[in-house]
Amino acid sequence: MEQSDLLLGRHTPVVDHYAPELLYPIPRREGRDALGLGEPPPFEGVDVWHAWELSWLDAAERPQSRIGRFTIPASSPNLVESKSLKLYLNSLNNVVFDDDAAALACITRDVSAVVGAPVAVVAFAPDDPAMAASQPTGTCIDDSDGRWPRCEPDAGLLVAGDDVIEEALFSHGLRSLCPVTAQPDWATLWLHYRGRALDHGALLTYLLSYRQHRGFHEQCVEQIFRDIHAVIAPEFLHLQAFYTRRGGLDINPFRSSGGAAPPWWRLARQ
Repeated sequence: MEQSDLLLGRHTPVVDHYAPELLYPIPRREGRDALGLGEPPPFEGVDVWHAWELSWLDAAERPQSRIGRFTIPASSPNLVESKSLKLYLNSLNNVVFDDDAAALACITRDVSAVVGAPVAVVAFAPDDPAMAASQPTGTCIDDSDGRWPRCEPDAGLLVAGDDVIEEALFSHGLRSLCPVTAQPDWATLWLHYRGRALDHGALLTYLLSYRQHRGFHEQCVEQIFRDIHAVIAPEFLHLQAFYTRRGGLDINPFRSSGGAAPPWWRLARQ
C-alpha cells in the first residue's frame, strides 16, 4: 500500500452524488506482518465505528439525520480508510432513499464490499439515549507511578507479578499519531484480564510510549494486545480503545482472546 494512494492528508472536495468508489481498503495483513502476528492472529474481535454526521433524504426529500454504528469483524482482510468513509457517507447526503432500511442496506453493501467481510450497520436517532455518554468499568491507572518514557512502544516496559488475579483497568492517556498525517489521535484504553498481575505504573508508562508512535488505531490496539498477552500469560484478555472522533467518526477497536462481546460504551470525550 502506497501512502500516496490514501485520501488522508490530501485536499479532497466534497462529492454530492452517490460515490461508493470513494471507499478505500487498507489490507490488515501489512500491519500484522510488521507485528509478527501469525495467520490467523491470536485474537478475535471487531472494530466499532460511530458516524456522527450520517444523513440522506427520505422519499419526500426531507433530510434525515442519524448516528451510524458500524461493526467490522477483525477477521476481515481490509480496514477502510477513515477519510474515504467520511467522504463516501457525505456522498449520500442528497440521495433519496425510500426509508431507513433502504439507506442502511446500501451502506452495508458498500462497506462490506471494501473490507471484504459482512459488516453490521445500525442507525440511531440523534437523541437516542443509547448513545448517551457512559463511564468505563474498573480502576483508572492515570494516577499511578507511570511516566512518558520518550521511546517507541516496547513490551519490555511492562511488568507483571507472579500472582494470578482478575481485574479491569483503564487509562485516558493513550495518544498515538496518524501514520500518514502525523496528527494526534486520542483514546481511552480499557482492558479486562485474568492472568499475572500487571504493575499499574509500568502499564501506564507502556501506554504513554505511544505518544509519538505512528500507527492506525486498529494496529496500535493489536500491538498493545500482543505485548500485554505475552507478559501476563492470561487465561483471558479483552481490550478496547475508545478513540475520540475526527471528521465525524470515532473508531473503537476491540480485541479478545475469545468468548467476549465488546462493551457498547460511548465515552464522554467522544
